[in-house]
Amino acid sequence: MSGNIPRQFIDDLIARVDIVDVINGYVPLKKMGANYSTRCPFHNEKTPSFVVNPAKQFFHCFGCHASGNVISFLMDFSQLNFVEAIEELANFAGVDVPYEARKGALDEGPAKNKLVQLQQLMHQVAYFYSQQLKTHPQKTIAVHYLQSRGIKGEIARDFMVGYAPDTWQLLTAHFDITLLCEAGMLSFKNEHYYERFRQRIMFPIRNKRGHVIGFGGRVLDNTQQPKYLNSPETALFHKSNEVYGLYELLKKNPRPARILLVEGYMDVIALAQFGIEYAVAALGTHITSTQLQLLFRSTTEIVLCFDGDKAGQQAAWKAMEAVFMVLTDNRQIRILVLPDQQDPDSLIRQEGLDAFTQRVEQAMMLSNYFFDHFKQTLNLSSIEGKSALVKQAKPYLLKLADGVFKDMMMVKLQQLSEFEIITKRPIDKPPRLLPQARPARLPLEVFTLALLIQYPKLSQAYFKTASLADWHALEFDESELFTLIVQILNEIQPQTTAQLIEYFRCQPQENRIKTLATLPILVPVDGVAAELNGALHQLFAKAKQNRIEKLLAQENTVGLNEQEKNMLRELLR
Repeated sequence: MSGNIPRQFIDDLIARVDIVDVINGYVPLKKMGANYSTRCPFHNEKTPSFVVNPAKQFFHCFGCHASGNVISFLMDFSQLNFVEAIEELANFAGVDVPYEARKGALDEGPAKNKLVQLQQLMHQVAYFYSQQLKTHPQKTIAVHYLQSRGIKGEIARDFMVGYAPDTWQLLTAHFDITLLCEAGMLSFKNEHYYERFRQRIMFPIRNKRGHVIGFGGRVLDNTQQPKYLNSPETALFHKSNEVYGLYELLKKNPRPARILLVEGYMDVIALAQFGIEYAVAALGTHITSTQLQLLFRSTTEIVLCFDGDKAGQQAAWKAMEAVFMVLTDNRQIRILVLPDQQDPDSLIRQEGLDAFTQRVEQAMMLSNYFFDHFKQTLNLSSIEGKSALVKQAKPYLLKLADGVFKDMMMVKLQQLSEFEIITKRPIDKPPRLLPQARPARLPLEVFTLALLIQYPKLSQAYFKTASLADWHALEFDESELFTLIVQILNEIQPQTTAQLIEYFRCQPQENRIKTLATLPILVPVDGVAAELNGALHQLFAKAKQNRIEKLLAQENTVGLNEQEKNMLRELLR
């Protein structure tokens, strides 16, 4: 980034993308009347309360009250700052972000500045570890280990592989202790800070934009435990949201035909060295729906590859919980369980690139893997086994988004169980928004503000013939906010709620604007223009009457000057 982002570009970007398409790439949405709904990604819940309104280009959760436009969603979901969210959205829209020359230092606020400091620190630490692999007196043992695994210098460079020497306070001599602690690089015990990673090969974990957000460290022999150690959760690093190697993969191929999801860092590096540059690793054996959604934003096919041991087989089945939450008709997941006692690193060295690639291409379709699991674990020749099949399999299938794939999986379950499966679930009711209220019971001022915010395009037509001066006599708690909104409608002319609320980002009125944007006004769409016209007319009449009463009261006490007398005559005319 070399400057500020023009406001006009931000408005155009919000108008260019559809918030439904963007959010659906992160969490699957389901059509609910005029809106879309899903379980909220920002808090745990059993029933959907997260609603996306395509007309307003606005989302709101009626459980945790998270709300905003598409930029807000990216910032909250992916832990991005404002500029990163704009860049991510521009990438989605296929446009470049223009930057204006700075007129002065950009004040991003303490929180954003701290994130930038942490990002810079982590990059410096990654480079520092890579240098230790070349210069530290203990480097020989690390170099020998990498050579024994067949890792070449070019691959180590591409992935920024480094070395954390067997020392307790190496980083503290070179970097700020406070930042190191906040970045998860230090621990504190017995009144001393010490290195979290010691005597390990270091794998920097980079997010999709290339920022180093954490580390994975592997021991140099199997006597030290744990074998792999990840960075703890920090402001930068959320293990369940990221995968290892995605930045490196997308740098080589932004739109891969498939992505191979493996278990370990060394697996990714070994596969890349043999020419398979479409592999990434889950940060632990537990695969999350967030990680899968992240990958599906770059591809339509994911192959889940698990080691051939018992733990790998258990991890494969455990992944089904996340898999069924993200599958849609235009996405495909296949399962590759390797031979016993093999992992991708060892197997590709043993049988070569062509044979391993063939395994990937012939990986088991999810539907076959899923039902084969029950065939192996249940006695489907008995009534009890068929009953257990329905009881165990159906909850997974109900997680699927409605579509052809879900219907066919239900049919398959019915065939195996020889039992009629009720595939039609009760019609989902939209989340109850707020206690039912009629527009007439809302205060006129609140009702009018809600209309202005929720229908800014319609509102502009009214104010083309009205002057801001017409509202100078308005006297209610939010009259200043009303005047400010009218000014934006006149000067900026936002077309959607999403564009309007963007002008209040980080402003004192932001939360109030979001509340008004979600207030149910219960007016049919074809009646909004008339309601808005009527509300504004009433509000203007109320302002006029307030002004008349004040002038009359003043005339009876201290009197009026000539200008005030003329104003009173005009108002009474």
